[in-house]
Amino acid sequence: MAKINFDEKLTKFSDHWSPRVIAEMNDYQFKLVKIEGEFVWHNHADTDEVFIVVKGSMNIEMEHETITLHEGEMYVVPKGVTHKPFAENECHVMLVEPRSVINTGEQEGELTAENDVWV
Repeated sequence: MAKINFDEKLTKFSDHWSPRVIAEMNDYQFKLVKIEGEFVWHNHADTDEVFIVVKGSMNIEMEHETITLHEGEMYVVPKGVTHKPFAENECHVMLVEPRSVINTGEQEGELTAENDVWV
């Protein structure tokens, strides 16, 4: 396996809220995503979701609190917790999650991205 450069991978796509797989480890995928604006309220019943901010800043709204993440910070949303990510300006994020996780959980809609797209 060759080394992976995040910046180089991020230049290969421009759409927001469409995670791109950059590597796999066992049954987990490492995904890069560009986010801007608001996402949908959703949850993942069977898995935690990890947000690692590579560039910029973002927020994760939950029922009783909002977590703000800046470049170099991460947060784990526990499985089953309903949340809504958002970013005022474009933010680059790495997600770590099991293969085949749908980005909108069970809330399919216009922001539901095609799964397992590699870049």
